[in-house]
Amino acid sequence: MTTLVFLLEEPSAKDALEGVLPKIIPRDVRVEYLLFEGKQDLEKRMARKIRGWLDKHSLFVVLRDQDNGDCQVIKQRLMERCGEGGRPETLVRIACRELESWFVGDWQAVGEAFNLPNLHKQSAKAIYRNPDKLGSSVTELRKFIPTYQKRDGARRIGHHLDVERNRSRSFQVFVQGLNRLLAEQGAA
Repeated sequence: MTTLVFLLEEPSAKDALEGVLPKIIPRDVRVEYLLFEGKQDLEKRMARKIRGWLDKHSLFVVLRDQDNGDCQVIKQRLMERCGEGGRPETLVRIACRELESWFVGDWQAVGEAFNLPNLHKQSAKAIYRNPDKLGSSVTELRKFIPTYQKRDGARRIGHHLDVERNRSRSFQVFVQGLNRLLAEQGAA
């Protein structure tokens, strides 16, 4: 049985992945989550966690927000840390700007999660055609859901995300990377 180990900077990423991963990966793939206390903690401790992981056949995936940093620089730094942990083949993915860009990439999912059936109409607006370019997806979500909270939103929306419908390029690259990683291991 294949095990995917996700190294995540925050609990809301786990909340979202628990909802959407069953739509992406085969049922016989086991999933584990290693949560860190923010980006700095992730970068500081991830190599040690990877190196100490007992199941040497596990596949590792690092997911981190870009925020205002340079995507390529962040990814390179994380890949170096994976190499230090003895697993240079680890899949590293950056959520452009922030995880919530994935949610804004699928307004229909947000509408379904919060019982706002007309929210899907936001998808037609030019500002939302490329959600990875937004300055703050959380701010955009709060325009329509003033009480939006990251963990609650991730729990609700993750289950409704549609892999095909989502307009977030970083979400699509994440999904493609997972599919490729599993296919290379014969688990897809």
